Amino acid sequence: MQNHWIVDLTFEEDESRTTCTAQLSGFSAPGAQGTGMARRNPIDDSDSVIGEELAAARACHDLAHKLAGQAETGIESHTHNPAHLPL
Repeated sequence: MQNHWIVDLTFEEDESRTTCTAQLSGFSAPGAQGTGMARRNPIDDSDSVIGEELAAARACHDLAHKLAGQAETGIESHTHNPAHLPL
């Protein structure tokens, strides 16, 4: 069996903040998304790439934790024992 999931990163930016949403898509991909935000210090030069990279990293981190939580729930439903999956 082969499966393929795609992580789609969407960004919203204003003068001091970048927000990213990481959304999974693909056949049988679980309905999960993560969000992350980066703020620019007012004394720093404006560089949208840095904000996007940090917001994307945080969104993917959030998505990873949500997926691990879903996996824990699935394990617990099969084993009827508490599960903890460290990341």
